[in-house]
Amino acid sequence: MAAPAQRTEPTSCARPAYMSLLSAAPSAELPGTDTAGQDFVADVNLDQVIAAIAGGREQRELITQVLHRQVRDVGTLQYRHEVFRDLADPVLLDALERFGGHMRDVRVHVGGLARMRSAEQQQGWFLDAAAIYCDAVRALATTLSARPVGSRGLRAFRDYLTEYAGSPAFDRLAADTAARKADLSGVSYLVRIRGGRVEVRRYDGEPDYSAEIEATFARFAQAEAKDYRVRYRTWPGMTGVGAQIVSLVARLFPAEFGALTEFCRTHAGFVDAAIDQFDRELQFYLAYLDYTRPMQGSGLAFCYPELSAATKDIFARDTFDIALAARLTASHSPVVTNDFQLTGPERVIVVSGPNQGGKTTFARTFGQLHHLAAVGCPVPGSAARLFLCDQILTHFEREEDIGRQTGKLEDDLLRIQRALLTATPASIVIMNEIFASTTLSDARFLGGRVLTKIVESDIVGVYVTFVDELAAFGPSVVSMASTVVPGNPAERTYKVVRRPADGLAYALAIADKHRVTYQQLTRRLSS
Repeated sequence: MAAPAQRTEPTSCARPAYMSLLSAAPSAELPGTDTAGQDFVADVNLDQVIAAIAGGREQRELITQVLHRQVRDVGTLQYRHEVFRDLADPVLLDALERFGGHMRDVRVHVGGLARMRSAEQQQGWFLDAAAIYCDAVRALATTLSARPVGSRGLRAFRDYLTEYAGSPAFDRLAADTAARKADLSGVSYLVRIRGGRVEVRRYDGEPDYSAEIEATFARFAQAEAKDYRVRYRTWPGMTGVGAQIVSLVARLFPAEFGALTEFCRTHAGFVDAAIDQFDRELQFYLAYLDYTRPMQGSGLAFCYPELSAATKDIFARDTFDIALAARLTASHSPVVTNDFQLTGPERVIVVSGPNQGGKTTFARTFGQLHHLAAVGCPVPGSAARLFLCDQILTHFEREEDIGRQTGKLEDDLLRIQRALLTATPASIVIMNEIFASTTLSDARFLGGRVLTKIVESDIVGVYVTFVDELAAFGPSVVSMASTVVPGNPAERTYKVVRRPADGLAYALAIADKHRVTYQQLTRRLSS
């Protein structure tokens, strides 16, 4: 007998208004612009973040797609924020996680039917899947009706699930499932093996010798013995002999197994399409919360940012590089947080300071924040207001490719030109340590030209540089600098603060610490 058909349509059910957990507007495709493969994703380490969030989850493809699609519609992003806020209720979150686990079990059961040799085993597993599904639907419906739910997505699904769980179609599925489970629990049979011959017949009250043997030797038991048996992980299919035995049992109990066959035919598509969709989309929220939970447990804050595609007044408090924080919290290491703000005519943050002081980390944080905000996730920080851009464009230093016919400086210039020609006033641009391969005067000149283009185009961005003079470019530019420990300029704090560039002060402090300033050297040489 062939495995029951796998369909997602419900047997019969009225549908209240429920569309998606990801967007209030019904659509055949995910909303937003796909950023998969764009340079900025790897430059700001979002590729690591997305891969870690999706992990080995069953719905990793959908999770990855959602995390790659930037949305500029504030309403859609607020719709997702509402769901995340509801999931702050630990009782509700636990119920949804258990529901997701049960639905995964249903798919595992139904998905494995084709690999089973025995038609009776296929039908038994299909019945088990239906039982898991019915229990999962009832349990979640009970929890959703008892907990306060504020999000439009979960409210719509709660109403849908409540009506579905009380519908005649679901009642029939649940009743039929319970009846078939009761029928099969009453099936008892006897197997007698004589050499190569196997005999199967109805159980008729014969003594249970295994129970008698256990009772006889129970008196010799002294303590719980260690189990030395080796357990192998195998597919729960039947051998050829086992399949034949079950087939004979089905012939001995034609009414019970005939009813099971009819059950599988009648309820072939027992998984409701909307419930299945809800479970799949829910995994995006659960995966992100699983990823951020260790960071929050370490005291790091996540917030729901204010969002706008119009105003460019932005800020973030106590923010951090989420990819770096995930690694540091895993090793119980401290994470440094930073703040930034742009108001009025300010558009570009120019970051200077000593090497290895956290400048690149700050630039990555800026890009991560705006991307995570654009997919509707809580962002790192205690508070934030962010700009919904049309694209994020980056230029991070790369290894020189000896196969190219161009030099490193020319390659940098071509990449920067492509980025600036692509950018619009609604874009975000992040430039990190550009023109490091040229002289200071050339870097100053070229950096000034790049900043002029960014400012004239009214683009929001971050520009990391070793050229201090660029930090005083004009009123559109904000100077921020990475800092060192007072009295020990060789030790970095990894804090990036708003203040004028003072690279010379760092150099003088380090020289003084090692007693190699001009005055110190002059005195030593003259003596």
